[in-house]
Formats: sequence, C-alpha cells, structure tokens
Amino acid sequence: MFRLRIGPEANRGVGIAFTDRHGGVSAPDMGPLNLGRTLDDELANVETNFERVRRALGVQKLVTTSQVHGPEVLTVDDDVLHQWGPRAHLGAPAGERSLVEADAMVTALPDVGLCIRVADCVPVLLADVDSGVLGAAHAGRVGFLAGVLVRTVERMRELGAGEIVAWIGPHVCGDCYEVPAEMAEQVSRTHPEAVTRTSWGTPGLDLGQACEVQLVELGVQPVRLDPCTRTEPDLHSHRRDGERAGRMGALIWRVSRPT
Repeated sequence: MFRLRIGPEANRGVGIAFTDRHGGVSAPDMGPLNLGRTLDDELANVETNFERVRRALGVQKLVTTSQVHGPEVLTVDDDVLHQWGPRAHLGAPAGERSLVEADAMVTALPDVGLCIRVADCVPVLLADVDSGVLGAAHAGRVGFLAGVLVRTVERMRELGAGEIVAWIGPHVCGDCYEVPAEMAEQVSRTHPEAVTRTSWGTPGLDLGQACEVQLVELGVQPVRLDPCTRTEPDLHSHRRDGERAGRMGALIWRVSRPT
C-alpha cells in the first residue's frame, strides 16, 4: 500500500506517506490502489481505496482537490472540514459538492490528511513540525512554472510556519521525462536547472531538481524521497501506462498533541 512512509512517532508528530499500486480493489491494469481517475474507475472502488488508506494512516478525514495544473492553494480549515462529506473526495459524480480547483493545500489542523494525487508529476509534502502547519503541492511542469511551490510556502508562513521541511516524492525522473526541444528551451529561460537530457539523448526536464533548487531559494529544507515512477513497476505512471494509469497519493498529516 505504501511505497514510502514515515510515521508521526518518528517525525515529531507529523506523518508522511506515498502510496503505491497495491492493496486496493481497482482493475489490475489501472493499478488496484487507484486514488484518482474517478471518471474511468468505479466510484465504489475509489471510495474503498481511500477508506483503506485513511484507516491505515489513522486520520479522521482525507482531503483532496481537483488538480488543474495551476498555482492555487486551498486552506483546509474548520469550514472546509465541516463541509467535507464521507465521499467528498469523489467529487460531483458522487452527488457531493464539486471539489475545489487547487493544486496545493495547507492546514494547521491535526488528524486530517492532505492528499495530492499524481502519476508522474512531482508531489511535495511540507511541514513545520514546531508550529504544526502542513502543506502539500502538486508540482507538475505547468503548476511548478506557475509558482505553486512559491504560493504554498507563502500560505504556510501566513499560518505561522517558520522552519519548513519539504519531502519531494516519487515522480518521473530527468532520465525519463522527454519533452520537445522548444519546451526545454522555453523552460531554460527561467529555470535552467530543470533542463537535462534523457538517458537516450533527447531533451528532457528534471522537475525534482528544479523543485529542490526552488525550495532552497525559499528557505525550505528539501528531502529527496523520489524513485522514478516510470521505471518503478510498483508505482503509477502515465508515461509508462498511458490512459489506464491510476493515481498514487502523497499524504501528510499531524497527530493531535496531548493536552
């Protein structure tokens, strides 16, 4: 179920996890533990998968968004949780309110998991363990270039975050992320550290490297926990599996502090 996991007991009350393809009920070709693709998978499957992950983490709720490759950040507060129904992560098809369009979330609340869903894009989980402020960002190429990480760190600091650590999770690596030469040239004008060559010699992008450089510039301590999704068969990958690829979850939560 989890490709990588650090429990809150080992991380001063903050837990992080990145799911894999296993331990769910979706179709094998999509990857049994699909946490997205609600228009292609059976909603009951996605609901069961989310519930299995929620129980494994021990959180009260898992909050998600409708990710649109932009810079918007949702602040998950008491009002958001009050409106978060038991099937809200399935979105409008389940009869709940439509998911908020945002590619990042922040919260200062305990016992709620923030869940970013990816299948090659870069998931970034962030925390200031002293203040208890958490963040989660979907840093795909478009969202990264639009400033989603910058906006996430800014919002966390507005909530009182000071020293922030960021965990960069599994994504397609620079050796495997081929892009047109024109796109690489365009990215190089603002983020030259992102431009690379694939293992077969064509223009590529290394978004993990770009995220790491930007986080350091923002005064955030980055930690790389990022095997390549395309070459790891236990992980979801759109570039490897095409339109049938499921979605993995990048999750962060904080346990209630004793009174």
